[in-house]
Amino acid sequence: MGLPTEKPMLPFLGKPLLDWVAEAVLNAKNVSEFYVITSPNTPKTEEHCREKGWKTVHTDAQGYHADLKQAIRKLGWMGPVLTMPSDVPAITGEILDRVVNEFEASGKEFLAVFVPIEKRRSLGLSISSTDEYKGVWYAVSGVNVINGAKTLGEGKVETAALITEEMQVVLNVNTTADFEVAEKLLKTKP
Repeated sequence: MGLPTEKPMLPFLGKPLLDWVAEAVLNAKNVSEFYVITSPNTPKTEEHCREKGWKTVHTDAQGYHADLKQAIRKLGWMGPVLTMPSDVPAITGEILDRVVNEFEASGKEFLAVFVPIEKRRSLGLSISSTDEYKGVWYAVSGVNVINGAKTLGEGKVETAALITEEMQVVLNVNTTADFEVAEKLLKTKP
């Protein structure tokens, strides 16, 4: 986002973005372990996690996919792994439980959570990352469940998708404008 503050530590409605996501993960019934992936680019985030008593796994900052694989290898996670960015401040434990349930019911090795591009546009949110699913392009939410063993292997991974317009997933903050829109929407939320 081009700011001097590490993105996970950006103050959002009174607390760091990361804290909103961590609270959702900790409230999810279908998540058994919780780690924050850190790197040389996020020393303040790592310090914050230590202060909170949250477990971290330090990676080399080689990019999202490389760091995820490195974390999975370090932790030895060969089963389902819920991954999510620290920039989905409206996410809830209930939504995460539903994502895990959808993954388990799918019988696939990977489940991605997508948002219709038009939904993000209608709210004035950026479209920074997209992916195609069954011939339709969607905005990527960053929330996924993957099979750790399959992620470390080679070859095509069978994918399922959960497509939603729920605000808890739609509000993925990728720009300062997204940040402002998300704060405004969540401030007015009943």
